[in-house]
Amino acid sequence: MKRPDYSWAILAAGFTVLFFSGGSRFAFGLMLRPMSEELDVSRSTLSLAVAMFMVVSALAMPFVGRLVDRWSLRGTIAVAALTGAAGLALMGQVQAPWQVFPVYGIIYALGNSGASIAPVVVMVSQWFVNRRGVATSIAVSGNAIGQLVIVAALASALTAIGWQNSYTILAAANAVILLPLALLVIRKPPSDSPSETAIQGTREPAAPPLTLRQALTSRQYLLLVAIYAVCGFQDFFVVTHIVAFAQDQGVGSVLAGNLLAWMGVMGLLGILIAGVMADAFGAARPTAICFLLRIAAFALILPWQSTPMILVFGLLYGFTFLITAPLTVVFLGNIYGPTRLGTLTGTVSMVHQIAGGLGALAGGWIYDLTGNYNPAFILMLALSLIATALTLTIRERLRSGTTPLGAAAC
Repeated sequence: MKRPDYSWAILAAGFTVLFFSGGSRFAFGLMLRPMSEELDVSRSTLSLAVAMFMVVSALAMPFVGRLVDRWSLRGTIAVAALTGAAGLALMGQVQAPWQVFPVYGIIYALGNSGASIAPVVVMVSQWFVNRRGVATSIAVSGNAIGQLVIVAALASALTAIGWQNSYTILAAANAVILLPLALLVIRKPPSDSPSETAIQGTREPAAPPLTLRQALTSRQYLLLVAIYAVCGFQDFFVVTHIVAFAQDQGVGSVLAGNLLAWMGVMGLLGILIAGVMADAFGAARPTAICFLLRIAAFALILPWQSTPMILVFGLLYGFTFLITAPLTVVFLGNIYGPTRLGTLTGTVSMVHQIAGGLGALAGGWIYDLTGNYNPAFILMLALSLIATALTLTIRERLRSGTTPLGAAAC
């Protein structure tokens, strides 16, 4: 009997890592209002803790990328899982607002950065060189499904168990499942696995690889970073404030919490479609779809904020939330090849995270200043238009020598 391909075990491991790390991270949006009320602190202050989380995890991303490139994926993810579980456990013991900053903003941020999309997609792409788009999409779908399952479960139980016990349960799940998984399952691909050269076959020879400095300062890369900044700013504004916004408009707490979970379902659909399109056409078309749908979502929510329209907004935006996450490694791999893929991906993720923190903070600040989120929605609409224009200026140069396609992934 033929031995099963171990690459499927790697894919399952990547999916599971993102299921727990992604679901645990998105739980903060669900906890925002009860934390604000119980700790007697403003939403902007708690949003500042999210911003701190984003900045710290962002600054750790290039370091994580270098650990992946130079040390060990297994070790990096194992240490990250343990650190993230410790941060979640300490969140369950928070008694004062200031404690959220070192616990969530530093400890959990460092752990989450090492068990996030960036190292996982690098890991999966090493085992699935031929079908990178589909494989990384399946792995990243763990993020969306984790958001669905974990947030939905917590939304139903939050009133009964409280936000502190919710974090304690998340800590236990991360420690018991992710740490053994990283140590026992994750490994390097065998030396005889298909290489980039073998897969190219009769393709035209690829250009000599750029140095790291040349790659980081190239026009393509800088435009990609700008698009990622816009994407991150929008993403974490939405996931941090969508539940509180819905509750402000009279949506029930359970329904508002489940909206965040349903966004994960739509995100799952989006990333699977994006993966198939990436393998067939490159990263351009999914990216264009991403920002066009965001333009529609923010344009709709400004004049109409009834419960049905809030649900439409959440589901429409949810479709775009992770739609291009797996395309980062596809785009970078197509242009720069497999060399330094961890460092390049980590740097893009760093910018995405920092901008995300600013987006979460901006949402809280705008709400405290104006009493509603409408100015923030206007800002997000404008950024969607800008990102669409930037997308059209990037040309994805496939290493096979085919005609360049449109744009980078956000």
